[in-house]
Amino acid sequence: MPRHAGWSHGSSLFTEPQGATYDTLLTVAKATEDLGFDAFFRSDHYLKMGSGDGLPGPTDAWITLAGLARETKRIRLGTLMTAGTFRLPGVLAIQVAQVDQMSGGRVELGLGAGWFEEEHKAYGIPFPKEKFARLEEQLAIVTGLWATQAGATFDFHGSFYDLTDSPALPKPAQDRIPVLIGGHGATRTPRLAGKYADEFNMPFASVEDSERQFGRVRAAAEDAGRKGDDLVYSNALVVCVGKDEQEVARRAAAIGREVDELKVNGLAGSPHEVVDKIGRYQEIGSRRIYLQVLDLDDLDHLELISSQVQSQLS
Repeated sequence: MPRHAGWSHGSSLFTEPQGATYDTLLTVAKATEDLGFDAFFRSDHYLKMGSGDGLPGPTDAWITLAGLARETKRIRLGTLMTAGTFRLPGVLAIQVAQVDQMSGGRVELGLGAGWFEEEHKAYGIPFPKEKFARLEEQLAIVTGLWATQAGATFDFHGSFYDLTDSPALPKPAQDRIPVLIGGHGATRTPRLAGKYADEFNMPFASVEDSERQFGRVRAAAEDAGRKGDDLVYSNALVVCVGKDEQEVARRAAAIGREVDELKVNGLAGSPHEVVDKIGRYQEIGSRRIYLQVLDLDDLDHLELISSQVQSQLS
């Protein structure tokens, strides 16, 4: 199999862990580190999606990442995506900066508007109508707090949030925590990414749709006075790899998916097929791939991806 050059930010494992214990997530994160992947990212949800009983229940994204920050040494840690509806922006800035300190500067913040209304109803979390306008203020506040010089104060007076004389502490370990914005929206999402994002992530999308959206984000970045290449462009896709057709089919069945559907909408098949498809995303400018692993108990899957897929990406 040919090696694909140009993956400046490599490959990351991405989990949907609602219904997994912290110990399970720790095992996967340690495997992520031991097997040579670059990062461990997780979603930020409190309710299961799809079939299954949801047991043992959800884990909180930033509490989980705080624990992993102390129990890993190398890998980057982050969210795809933290829901803006779950946390006040000032509190989120404190939490993420603290976890960044706890990790020695390995944290990245993916921040989105929040969309899953049922989980808000289930746990009594307000689900406002103006989620996108709130997200814009949240991005301004979180990044503004981190950028405020030590000894100075931060003020923000918006339509939804009002901060006065904030000491803007604590500071992250990194000079700048990378901020990820993602999504399919054709207008507002590229505008926010162009203004605030260090990375734009296109989730669960075809090569063609990704290329169109990357172009919109590049144009929006230029409109904001930046260069299009100031951002890293990335994709997130479900992964299902097997040594042979039977193993692929078994792994697809374990996550309730069909092989043919996964080959169209995800990264499925033999290592060669998956490396080849990742290469198509690389050709349109994607520089980081998030491999969404849905069966967290199948560590053999991670080993196969590491030895036969990750090893082909440089």
